[in-house]
Amino acid sequence: MSAFNDFWSTPLGTTTAIVVCLAVLGVIAGILQSRRKLTVRVATYSSICIALAFILGNITLFRMPQGGSVTPCSMLFIVLAGYWFGPSVGILAGVAEGLLGLITGPYVVHPMQLLLDYPLAFAVLGISGFFKNKRWGLQIGYTAGALARWLMSFLSGVIFFASYAGDSNPIVYSAVYNFSYILPEMVITLILLFLPPLRNAIDAVEKQVSGKATA
Repeated sequence: MSAFNDFWSTPLGTTTAIVVCLAVLGVIAGILQSRRKLTVRVATYSSICIALAFILGNITLFRMPQGGSVTPCSMLFIVLAGYWFGPSVGILAGVAEGLLGLITGPYVVHPMQLLLDYPLAFAVLGISGFFKNKRWGLQIGYTAGALARWLMSFLSGVIFFASYAGDSNPIVYSAVYNFSYILPEMVITLILLFLPPLRNAIDAVEKQVSGKATA
């Protein structure tokens, strides 16, 4: 089992994982395109969201010692892709963002850990699309997506990084550890989302991107 896990931390193992994830990404994109949900407009604006999320994700306000960091609202842009274009497009954008993180800074000990910490951790941000037509839908969708991302990191911590807990309970340790960087970014972003200037700017952009490509 140790040799199996070590394989995924090698360049070959990481490359294999990336190829598999890209294949899955291609299948998802093909399904969306066949359903006319991945138009040129949607793909263009989603790509911009992915790029902005990636750039902001590499600007660290605070970094945790065993991984994870507070960034300037990087999760928001994947949330916006889901909110504007529907959960299926948001999830696709999140998978793409997770793959970028995997390519540029992989830390892999097991294929399931890879899925939890990279594609799935960001894909779940796209569930914001389910809250599109609700009051305070963007704020609720962002909160749901961020908490879902915490859940992925929490599971990864409990299952694959319990040794970091030392004498502490691994469940409590993972819950607190992952909240320690996700929660501050959540609070900062939610405060900004309730500010009229930013919300008006988001609404203005939404009018530009509104091709009614919802899922």
